[in-house]
Amino acid sequence: MLPKLILTDIDGVWTDGGMYYDATGIELKKFNTYDSAGVLFAHFLHIPVGIITGENTEIVQRRADKLKVDYCYLGAKDKISIVKSLCAELSITLAEVAYIGDDLNDMEVLSEVGFAGVPTSAPFYVKHLANIPLSKKGGEGVFREFVETIIGEEQLNDIINKVYLTGQ
Repeated sequence: MLPKLILTDIDGVWTDGGMYYDATGIELKKFNTYDSAGVLFAHFLHIPVGIITGENTEIVQRRADKLKVDYCYLGAKDKISIVKSLCAELSITLAEVAYIGDDLNDMEVLSEVGFAGVPTSAPFYVKHLANIPLSKKGGEGVFREFVETIIGEEQLNDIINKVYLTGQ
């Protein structure tokens, strides 16, 4: 069974959790481009993707826009309420949601969704909530790994063959 919605945190998942600040107050984040394929694979299967992050920064919105992410919630203080609202909007259950997160503010969502992923760089008390095994740290393409693991090797090979090898 595939999820009907894939959601993700950003810092510590799509990034290594580091933030760069220069002397003028500019904030920078480094994203791993591998994660963009996770969005593409999900969209090929008509699974919407959403970002839910506690950070409120234009950097994340720009990345979401570039990748055509379906939902982007910045400055999220109560992530589980957002997830439940999306479930109601899409007429799905929490069991049909996949979520990957890495820290304290992700724990409630991870404990309630059907597909829970956690980067290996997360603290042990968050890792134990995962039911999808992952081998990568945050910022190393772990979102892509999460999506690929969920959809499975057979469907992944089908997508690659249809879209990237034969151009269908």
